[in-house]
Amino acid sequence: MTLTLQPIKVATGFDEDGMIVLDEKQRLVAVLVHLSDENEVAPGQWYLEAGFGRLDGINHPVFADLDAAQEWISQCLARGR
Repeated sequence: MTLTLQPIKVATGFDEDGMIVLDEKQRLVAVLVHLSDENEVAPGQWYLEAGFGRLDGINHPVFADLDAAQEWISQCLARGR
């Protein structure tokens, strides 16, 4: 599955850098936020701020990098959770 990432600022209270994630049909499927290095829980990692469609739910994982996030998103979309 091919995903498209586009940078965006996300108003989380810390003005974090983020990425919107679009699927092959250019539909918004997720918003990822890059956590600051000062984050106490997962410094420098990527957080699933919001998921849509098959990614919607209570699970908001943290990823070491964008590759890991894309892999997880692709797997979720492919298997239909």
